[in-house]
Amino acid sequence: MNAEELRALQAPFKDRYRSEPQAALITLRAQGRMGEGIACRVDTGRALVACAGVTLTAVATALGIHLKDASVSAEGDLDVRGTLGVAKDAPVGFREIRLRFDLDTDAPAEQKKKLIELTERYCVVLQTLRQGPPVRVAA
Repeated sequence: MNAEELRALQAPFKDRYRSEPQAALITLRAQGRMGEGIACRVDTGRALVACAGVTLTAVATALGIHLKDASVSAEGDLDVRGTLGVAKDAPVGFREIRLRFDLDTDAPAEQKKKLIELTERYCVVLQTLRQGPPVRVAA
């Protein structure tokens, strides 16, 4: 694909987003299910869900919490006008990201709370997103 083909492909979207800004607001989702051992299978390949899933499984193992089943889902809202250059006031990036854990366990509520707290604390991707480390770009 060359630049002209790309512009032609994007043109209808850009036109619509200029005339209907609300149509550019989308939510992306990812979901993962805990697997055998310390693993997490991610249906859509999103790093946050995989990291949180592996961390959840590892923390549950360390705490002696038996998970009959567990899933992790993430979703985030973004305005695609920003990344398409349709509106200069539209940010490039996610406005909000939500991470959800669904646990099937006999563990008491306090243990489940501790499991989520420690998973949140030790999930590398989640903490990286929260802390916003310096990023270097090179060519």
